[in-house]
Amino acid sequence: MTLPAPLSGVVPPVCTPLTPEREVDTASLVRLVDHLVAGGVDGLFVLGSTSEVAYLTDRQRALVLDTVVRHVAGQVPVLAGAIDMTTPRVLDHVRALTKAGADAAVVTAPFYTRTHPAEVMGHFRSVAQGSGAPLIAYDLPSSVHTKLTAGAVLELAADGVLAGLKDSSGDEAGFREVVVGKRALTGPFAALTGSELTADSALAMGADGVVPGLGNVDPAGYARLYRACRAGDWPRARTEQERLCALFGMVRAGDPARMGPSSSALGAFKAALHLRGVITCPATAAPQIPLSPEETKTVAEHLTAAGLL
Repeated sequence: MTLPAPLSGVVPPVCTPLTPEREVDTASLVRLVDHLVAGGVDGLFVLGSTSEVAYLTDRQRALVLDTVVRHVAGQVPVLAGAIDMTTPRVLDHVRALTKAGADAAVVTAPFYTRTHPAEVMGHFRSVAQGSGAPLIAYDLPSSVHTKLTAGAVLELAADGVLAGLKDSSGDEAGFREVVVGKRALTGPFAALTGSELTADSALAMGADGVVPGLGNVDPAGYARLYRACRAGDWPRARTEQERLCALFGMVRAGDPARMGPSSSALGAFKAALHLRGVITCPATAAPQIPLSPEETKTVAEHLTAAGLL
């Protein structure tokens, strides 16, 4: 497996289109990949949170990865989540995705079990040693209940364990510490933000790229934002970021009295892709609750306001 050195640009976490029976809709997945590549993205991240990886069976995970790798055929790098609770299970996933042709594995800290920082460090070292795959650390404390400190990330990067970080922690100061610290590294390391709302700020502080779930809906918008930042055109970047912030309001379409925030956000992304004609069905995986027709209308209003419908 190979990665650009370092990985950079827009790398959206790809939604997993499902049929009404909650099976993977490979035809819609192929159309979504084409939509993203045509929008100017620089890589694809499958089997992450926005991909509903936690809801997919191993068979479905394998089908998603195989479909995307085969269809992309090397046009852009494909990162794949190896998201599981403990080191042996993660290693199994990483070996499988390596065999399937992914360019890097995205790995969280172990979860469910209560871990010590030394065990978290050992987890990443063991996965790297046991697989040989380029590893991107996924800092997602809201889901795994462990925060990856900047010091830990930089130590693992300096030791050649990590090829990058996807930061979804919301800790902008900690992320900045990684961005500053990586300048002293001798090997390539990608600092990627998972924030849809502060991508321009992250790029201004020196991030290599962005991994926005909303990038499924408007990949071209994030590609324009990235290019504006790289060109130092901060007024244009700010205007694009503010348009995307308004569009992101769709994630609150779902009624919090009857569904969780994940159902609302993922339901909104899929409803938007359905309304834009990219995927056939907006279904989310069980036990998530689908958006109502009225809530879907709210998503359509956001798309219209953003010039996408």
